[in-house]
This record gives sequence, C-alpha cells and structure tokens, in this order.
Amino acid sequence: MDHEQQVLVGLAGIAVLGVGAQWLAWRLRLPSILLLLAVGFLAGPVTGFLDPDALFGELLFPLVSLSVGLILFEGGLSLRARDLRAMGASVWSLVTVGAAVTWALATWAAQHMLGMESGTALLLGAILVVTGPTVVGPLLRHVRPVGTVASVAHWEGIVIDPIGAALAVLVYEALPSVSSAGFDETARVMGLHMLYTIGVGALVGGVGAIVTVVLLRRFWVPDFLQSPVLLMLVAGAFTASNLLQDESGLFTVTLMGVFLANQRLVPVKHIVEFKENLRVLLIASLFILLAARVSPDDFRALGWRGPAFVVFLIVVVRPAAVLVSTIGSSLSRNERVFLAWLAPRGIVAASVASVFALRMGESGGGLVPATFLVIVGTVMVYGLTAPPLARRLGLSNPDPQGVVFASAHPGARAIAAGVRAAGFPVLMIDNNRGNINAARMEGLPTAYASILSEHALDAAEEGGLGRLLAVTADDDVNVLATLHFRELFGRAGVYQLPSLQEDNPRVAGAPPHLRGRNLFSPGATYDALDQRFAEGQVVKATKLSQEFDYKAFRGRYGEDALVLFIVTESASLLVCTADKAPSPKPGQTLICLVDPRLAASVERAEQAPVEDAGEETAV
Repeated sequence: MDHEQQVLVGLAGIAVLGVGAQWLAWRLRLPSILLLLAVGFLAGPVTGFLDPDALFGELLFPLVSLSVGLILFEGGLSLRARDLRAMGASVWSLVTVGAAVTWALATWAAQHMLGMESGTALLLGAILVVTGPTVVGPLLRHVRPVGTVASVAHWEGIVIDPIGAALAVLVYEALPSVSSAGFDETARVMGLHMLYTIGVGALVGGVGAIVTVVLLRRFWVPDFLQSPVLLMLVAGAFTASNLLQDESGLFTVTLMGVFLANQRLVPVKHIVEFKENLRVLLIASLFILLAARVSPDDFRALGWRGPAFVVFLIVVVRPAAVLVSTIGSSLSRNERVFLAWLAPRGIVAASVASVFALRMGESGGGLVPATFLVIVGTVMVYGLTAPPLARRLGLSNPDPQGVVFASAHPGARAIAAGVRAAGFPVLMIDNNRGNINAARMEGLPTAYASILSEHALDAAEEGGLGRLLAVTADDDVNVLATLHFRELFGRAGVYQLPSLQEDNPRVAGAPPHLRGRNLFSPGATYDALDQRFAEGQVVKATKLSQEFDYKAFRGRYGEDALVLFIVTESASLLVCTADKAPSPKPGQTLICLVDPRLAASVERAEQAPVEDAGEETAV
C-alpha cells in the first residue's frame, strides 16, 4: 500500500476498533476501557497494524490534548451548582485534601517502589491524582449506586481532572527548581503558575461562555449550526488559553462548560447530547492511539515493582485519601467504604503522561508504562469488584424494578398504589399541586415538578426506580416525557399510553421511533382507563396457582379484565405492553384492572368461596 492508503486504513481502523470495542464491552457487560486498552495493545506493539507516530507525526499530541479538552468540556456541562451545594463539602475535601494525600503517597511509592528520581516521581504522583469521568461515569452507570455517593463520585471524577492536569503542569514547570533550588523557590514557582492558570482559565472560559450565550440568545446561529459553532468556540478557547498560559486549556474549557451548565438564559440540552456522542468517539480513538504506543518491553522493565505499585495505590493510597477527606462528612460508613474502593484512572492520566514523557525524553521514560499499568490495574480491579461490593454494602440495585409515573391523577394513583402494594417503589411526578397533595395523602412518594424538567430526572435517580410510565391525558406530553427519560432508563424502560388516533396519519402525533412503548393493550388509552375507573373498576392483585390459573382468572373476570403488570416468582415486575398479549403462569401475581361486581356474580352462580379460587387483594 502507498502512504495515502496506509493513512486511510489507519484512520478507519481507529474508528472501527474503538467503537467496536465499546460495543463489544457493552454486550459482554465489561468495562469498556479494558477492551479498548487490549485492542490498542494488539493493534500497536503486538501486531504492528497501527503506528500512531507514523500516522500523525507531530500532530499526534496536539490532537490528543484538544480531544481531552473536549471531553472535559462535556464533563463540565454536567456540573450543576445546585448539586454541588448538596454535597459540596465532601467533593471539595476529596479534590483538595484527598488529592494532596494521593499526590504525597503516590510520589513516595514511585520513588521508593519504582526507583524513580524525585522530580519524575513528583510528576507521576500528580498525574495519578486524577480519576476522570471517562472511567468513573461508565462504572457508575454499571453499578447504579443509590443515595448521594453516586453524585459525589461523579463530581469528584469531573472536578479532579483539570485539577490533576494543572497540578501535573505545575510540577513539570517546577522540575528545574526541584533539583537546582530549595523548597521555597519550588513553592514560589508552582504558586505563581497556579495563579496564572486560574486567572487565564476564568478569563478565557468566561469570555467563551458569554460569547456562546449571546450568539444563542440573539438567534444569530441557526439550530443546525449550534453544535459545530460551539465546538469551534471550545477549540478556540482551549488554544487561546494554552497560548496565554502553557497547559491551562484543560482548566479553561472545564470552566467554560460549568459556566454554560449553570446559566439560565439559553437552553444547552441539545448541545449536551451532541457532545455526549462526540465523547464516545473521542474516548475510543484516544485509548486506541495511546495504548498502541506502549511497548511490552516497557512493562517488563518495571518487573514485579509495577504490580506492587498498583496494589499500593488501591489498598493504601485511595482508602487513606478518602478516610482523611471525609472526616466529619455526612456520608455514611458504607458510602465511605465504597468511595475508598473507587478510583480508576482514565484517558486524562494516559494523555498527560504521554505528553510529558515525550517532552522529557529519556528522563521520563518510566512515566507512560507506569501510568498505563495503573490504568489497566485499577480499571480491572474496580470494574470487576465495585458492583458486588456496592450490592453487599446495600448501595446498588443492578436491576431496579421501581416505576416513575408521569402524572398523579386519580387513575395513576390507583395503579401506583397497586404497584407499591406489591412491594415495588414508585414515584409520582406532577406539576398539578392538587394531584400531588392527594397522592401524598394516600401515602405515595411524590415530586412536585414538570415531568420535562431537570428536577424530574434528579428525583427519578433515587435508588430502585428503573422505568417510566407516561400516563398523562396529553399524548404529546407523554411522548416528550419518554424522550426526556430515555437517557436515564433507556428505550426499553420508557412506556406511554396508546394514542386513540394512532391509525390516522393526520392526527397520530409523533412517529413510532419517538414514542415510548405502548402500555397495557391497544385500547388502553387515557379516556378508556378513565372510563373504567368511573364505572367502578379497581386495581386488584391476584396470585395464580395450579388450581386457579390464567384461564380461571379470565373465567371469573371476563375478557374485559385488563392485566397491567405481572409479578414473577423471582420478584420482578413485568410491564404489560400493547404489542404482546400477557401469558402469565401459575406462581405469578397479576396486577390488573377488574370489575369486582362481575367476580361477585360469578361467585354467586358457582357458589364457590373466594379463598378457594386464588389469593386476591384489592388495592
């Protein structure tokens, strides 16, 4: 192949291998970073298929730095001030006191266990302060911890990235002073550099956010160009910041994302969704590229000291950092234990180590293999052990069965009461104060909010909730609600009432790919359910048995009885849908909407006692 074909194959290979590894990791339910690193090692030093230095030349590390900046900007867009106020003390302690403890202990270990020089050890310790949303986020989505611990870990992962990167830059700038001057001179150099970095980051990031808000608020940018224009502004802010103050771009774009996330003048939700898709591609490409540059000989040079260093970070450094930084916090003992076992390193550590190793030449030769060994070791250990640990600590529900109801009108309350009586958590979300008050009087958990608000998503993130039932009277609101909650529950976990006019293309509303899964049965529209309740039908739980099977149930309540949910013998809640008729089995419990008068007439005709026909509970 000529050079042009080699470049084409290399670029296509990065995209195919990176995205393919993430898809395979999802299918196998493994941390994606493990497969990305394995594929990168295979594509690079093992097979020689991919040579990033030959492919990109001098463009490699500017591209890596800019890509990391975009990832951190997307992370900053998810940082909201109201969340930080709720858990600010714990987060700030972890990213300040905890970061200092991690830096100190990791530096000591790098110097005494890996045999690094003091300056290189200081730099490695600073690099390993970071955890990062690229690895913490997917792991949290896999574990799904309950309570505040998920938000604390999420915030720590995002905030610590620019702090760790800036700290690494400070150490790198001060390296000459470490060997040629005393502690006072080193501290002075680092202090000045930190002040410059903060000042430049706040100035450039603030200007970038203001320009973005002005452009969007005055409608100077059409909708189809808003995401590309913002991408342009982020890249410009990152570059300008680095030109004003070396390596301050990561801090700048993170602040820019935070500013945009917390302003209320223009919506940025659609931009966030674009950045999330871009992040997936960037993470996949970066891990493939950086892993392909590491030689197996670099790992062998570390010998037994490398794994021992990783064990020390996991068993000693992280628990010590969490213990010291959470003294007096509101976190429970189990939450602190879980945080002490959650510090995987990711793309920021890999990219920063690679950049500085290139600049330092032979003196920084041990940075990259040590960092990648820590990434592989921490992701493997935490990825495989954090989910069972969270379950053992009572902080995780891997398959949440609870139901969020979009609306708290009387019919929705009756159905929610039936679900709750069967042992499953529910949450009623409505912006009608009368409905919310009535639900609270009936003992149902509620959230007074618009179902389309961010507050609704925040409320639904509580533990045990895993699907949405949009049951409002407005079909368009139901559609929007299912779209809003897809990011939290996925397409398989959002349901809505069928539309009465779905067969009429003129008034059918949203097309099928925008709708949630249709609930209960094709005719179970809002008006039809409302009519059933008006006629006196009730929600009843009936357990089937060999003697009283589904056929007998139909014989008692007729074909008009509407099966809403099926509770399996393993205590799972199955939501009945319009595209598949229910087929319950003996041992399962039906939560259904029935006419109790029909059952009474059948019982009188058969002169059979109720208790012989199955266990029933009216709600």
